[in-house]
Amino acid sequence: MMVHYPGLVSCDAATYAASRLPPWCFKELPEREMKGVGHPGTVYQYVGITEESMLGMGLTKERSEDVPLLGREKEVDLFVSCLKAYEDLGQRHILAFEGTMGSGTSHLLTELAYLGQAAGHKVVAMELLEANVRQPFSAICRLMARALGLQDCESCADKQRVLQTKLRGTIEESSYCLLNDIFRVEFPVSDKVREMCEMQRRAELHSTWVNVFEKVIGGEFGIFIINNAHFIDPASWRIMSPVLRNVSHFTVVSLAPGYTRTESFCKAAADSATSQEITYLHLDELKPSAVVQKVCQDLGVVSIPRDLARFLIQRSSGIPYYCEELLRCLRCNDMLLFRARRQGGKAEDNWESLITSAAEASALAATSSSRVGSDGRVCIIRPDVNLENTVLPDTLKEIALAQLDQIKPLKQAVLKFAAVIGPVFTTQLLLHILPAGMRHKMNCLLDMLVCDNILKWLKNTEVPEDDRDPATGPATSPEAESSVERPSPSKETVEQQSGVLAFCVPLLREAAYELWPESQRVVLHRKCAAFLEQHAHKCKSCSQGDFVAFHRFAATSTQDGGSCQGPAAQGDSRSWEALVLAGEQLKRERTHATEDAADALQQQQALTEEDVGVAAWLLAKSEQTTELPSKTNGQHTSARSCECKAIVESVLVPLARHYMATGDAARAFYYLLECAAAYLHVSNSYMALMKLNEAEVLRNSLEKKADAIARFEEATFFSLKGEVCCRMGRMKLAKKMMREALRLLKRPFPRTSVGAFVRSQVEKLPCAAFAARRASSLPQEARRKRLAWLLRQSRCLSLLEHLFSLEGTSSGQRFSRLAARMKANTDRAADSYQAADSHHRWS
Repeated sequence: MMVHYPGLVSCDAATYAASRLPPWCFKELPEREMKGVGHPGTVYQYVGITEESMLGMGLTKERSEDVPLLGREKEVDLFVSCLKAYEDLGQRHILAFEGTMGSGTSHLLTELAYLGQAAGHKVVAMELLEANVRQPFSAICRLMARALGLQDCESCADKQRVLQTKLRGTIEESSYCLLNDIFRVEFPVSDKVREMCEMQRRAELHSTWVNVFEKVIGGEFGIFIINNAHFIDPASWRIMSPVLRNVSHFTVVSLAPGYTRTESFCKAAADSATSQEITYLHLDELKPSAVVQKVCQDLGVVSIPRDLARFLIQRSSGIPYYCEELLRCLRCNDMLLFRARRQGGKAEDNWESLITSAAEASALAATSSSRVGSDGRVCIIRPDVNLENTVLPDTLKEIALAQLDQIKPLKQAVLKFAAVIGPVFTTQLLLHILPAGMRHKMNCLLDMLVCDNILKWLKNTEVPEDDRDPATGPATSPEAESSVERPSPSKETVEQQSGVLAFCVPLLREAAYELWPESQRVVLHRKCAAFLEQHAHKCKSCSQGDFVAFHRFAATSTQDGGSCQGPAAQGDSRSWEALVLAGEQLKRERTHATEDAADALQQQQALTEEDVGVAAWLLAKSEQTTELPSKTNGQHTSARSCECKAIVESVLVPLARHYMATGDAARAFYYLLECAAAYLHVSNSYMALMKLNEAEVLRNSLEKKADAIARFEEATFFSLKGEVCCRMGRMKLAKKMMREALRLLKRPFPRTSVGAFVRSQVEKLPCAAFAARRASSLPQEARRKRLAWLLRQSRCLSLLEHLFSLEGTSSGQRFSRLAARMKANTDRAADSYQAADSHHRWS
């Protein structure tokens, strides 16, 4: 651009938009061909801020007739009621809105200006910049210039004529020359002014300002709207403040926190003497439903996916500008797809179609009820995109980094470590990854961050000494872990405050996370994974095993790696309770983010968080096979509430993320399967589908690497797919997935009647004695690995038995009986291996 537009300060459209400067600071340049650039787009020249442009600077946000203002009904109603009181009683009133940058104050004031004009009032609106606070009299000058209409004057003579017409009788003829430097006019200097000394001239100028401002603010000029009123310069405020307290007027201002002028408005609203004249309102973040409606408007679609809505609601914290920037980042990186809404018709019976159907059904569940019936495009997330891995846009990163720079180094360091863990974290895990020199300061630093509203305590999880259970470490099953010794919590750990914290501002966590160099980030992710693996199992009421039975013994690659050693003691009951609390908070954030937006569409029963699928019977039946007895000395634990819903959110999902960050694809795939199995265990088919989709993307990326994924993992992947398909009514696809899983498990299920007959004859052969002898001869590790295969085979056959029984045909009944026979033989073999394992352990 320097070559094609020499001598000009030029920029492209992206820089123009990112600058967030008013449009009159730029001028569009003619398009020119550039070497090596196919489509340069619009190029702008930066012309800067001139005195002439400042006089004409109104509100920079334009109101769109087709796009209504969303989520600000309370503020609009307040404006209407205050305006009516002003019209009826004529009492002066200031309506002040405080909001952080990007909260939508500019759009709100633009809407209020429109409503004021629609009510028949003249509206004088202006917007201040940060530079104005350093320019004496700039605010009052621009306000009066716009009220008097000087911005429409083309020449100096026109300005002089307007001033003389509208200020006749307000100031003396001899004082007009005092306005020369202010409004860039050329009134002749009067003898009276020429004879004044400097002090007298200043006093006369101040008196003239007051008279003109009283004329402007209390005359026929209507409603005054000032955007960014916190940038009013001190000289202007000394004149404006007494006049605003004594003259009848109706003024609307927007303010930002942290400025002296904002504090003065806030104190005046709280003062009993002036509280009746000032209404001070803090702009709340947009509600989830308003965020969804805004995104639909910006994208021009009738619906968006639930996951996209959740992502934008959580990351933006309800701030419109943050939402816009996040959405722009997703679109620039081609992460979103748009298509016409599917009008009936039968979908293809394949996995990709199921993902698409789920995305579309989810999109309906996240749409505002007012637009469900309309036709148009829908938005879906590209299948290979994981929104959780989205990098923070540069514009938002700069905002977050500016906030981080204001935090002291020690507190900033704690934030950086906490950011690696996630948006919600336990003090035990933070203590585990902190350097030894910082551990003794952790509680103090956390309390300071809470006082600064950067973090928030969710709850203390201190457990009385008498009520603590014995340390129960990580286990695939009670039998499998009975011989594992766990160190008791160290003294340092016991003395530390135990609890769960969450980031108040998600963007701050992401910015802090990206400050880590890649190598250090990987080390910290490994430490987090080592800690969480100690708790990667079911809760006590569900018998504590892996969600995929004996999974860790079948997938030997998960046995090596880092161990949890250090002050965060493994198996500590307080750690488990803290993780349960953290998981409950994460689940609440995940589900609550969109439930407000989806209230009107409860008919999407197949994809609700708590589903009751066609195969609901499978849980009760198959869990009897895959679950193992609880090690509670015979005590019955069914009365204990299930904590698996929380554990999947706070342990399994983060484990998959941590291993993805370390580049360990095999372990990441392992925990994605555990996540899917856990979501099925707690009857959440939608989230199971999403985790399997993530596993599918990861699996496809590893296809070129030989033996990247173990055979048992592949089989588990397909069997979990089959369970999800069954729960969502895709019976044919479920049978296909289960057959593939059994093939990988070396227990193929026949496809033809002849094959079924041959297999049924083979299954009748006695093999129990052989299985028992083989089980007793194998070493413990091989025996448990074989048991995992048998239990997975049994689960697949159990589902096939049910699916074929639903057909109601002779062929279906034949295959159902075969599946039942194969399952019975598999269960007997599994019993033999379990008996051998128990005998070996107690002998």
